[in-house]
Amino acid sequence: MENKTYKNERILVVYPHPDDEAFSVAGTLAKYIDGGAFVTYACLTLGEMGRNMGIPPFANRVTLPAIRKKELEESAQAIGIQDLRMLGFHDKMIEFEDPYLLDTRIMTLLEELNPTLVITFYPGYSVHPDHDATGAAVIRTISRIPAEKRPNVYCVAFSKNHEQAIGKADVIVDVTEFLEQKMGSIQAHRSQFQAAELVGNKKLSDKEIQNRFGKETFWTYRFE
Repeated sequence: MENKTYKNERILVVYPHPDDEAFSVAGTLAKYIDGGAFVTYACLTLGEMGRNMGIPPFANRVTLPAIRKKELEESAQAIGIQDLRMLGFHDKMIEFEDPYLLDTRIMTLLEELNPTLVITFYPGYSVHPDHDATGAAVIRTISRIPAEKRPNVYCVAFSKNHEQAIGKADVIVDVTEFLEQKMGSIQAHRSQFQAAELVGNKKLSDKEIQNRFGKETFWTYRFE
């Protein structure tokens, strides 16, 4: 996937939470955008039920949704995403949403955007119930499209022992030239503990950043 332009790629990313994009796909998106791709990021929720309120805390349960919305906008800007959609579903409730409603919203995006590539979580192998439910809805919806008209689907997986179940990633993207954009995305999510833990008080060296964040991996979903 190296040394090519992506000017004809139309990419749709479907994740449930602000900050899902930062660690898993920010560098890839920045690279593809630099090559000419157009990216739409559909974020299902505002992460309003998150427990993290900043270090030291600067958010509360009332203010967190607005703060995370702004962080998401800043992250998208850091990456260069051209089209950010916030779909207004409830955080930590994706698995309980009406499947018809969820699938209809996703199909509407697919019909509007006609993406060549969709990126989401690998259902069953992405730890959080919202992640798995989002990935399952995306796969379920795309499976209804005739095989010859389906976009490619890249999935992110990171649950324990996931490689034993689904094998090794078949798409590995070197994003070392786009670490500035990726770190900008991570740092935009200031309220979230994991971001502060990784890039907060202890300044990482360039080598540490490259080792931790220089590659992003995906599994091409194989429809039956």
